[in-house]
Amino acid sequence: MLTSSARFATENGPKYLQQLCKHFAHKIEVSFDEHRGRALLGPGPMDLAADETGLSVTVSAEDVRGIIEARYIVDKHLVTFAFRDGFSGFTWQLNG
Repeated sequence: MLTSSARFATENGPKYLQQLCKHFAHKIEVSFDEHRGRALLGPGPMDLAADETGLSVTVSAEDVRGIIEARYIVDKHLVTFAFRDGFSGFTWQLNG
């Protein structure tokens, strides 16, 4: 399984984690608290971690196509929620 991760530096990390998880919970299986979240996206799981300095996201998928789809899903939704913080998309890293 491939993974890709990114971080958004913001004071609102916990807020965005909760917004993303509550939004996704309407359609898919999600678990979360103030600092950690997990959602089972179509391509694979998304794991979130938030603190007072930012929001970290890791997505997993079976192949590169799935990673690209998962990244798009996360970016698309967070652009909507975090526009006041100037979020325009993550700089993703493909993990070993």
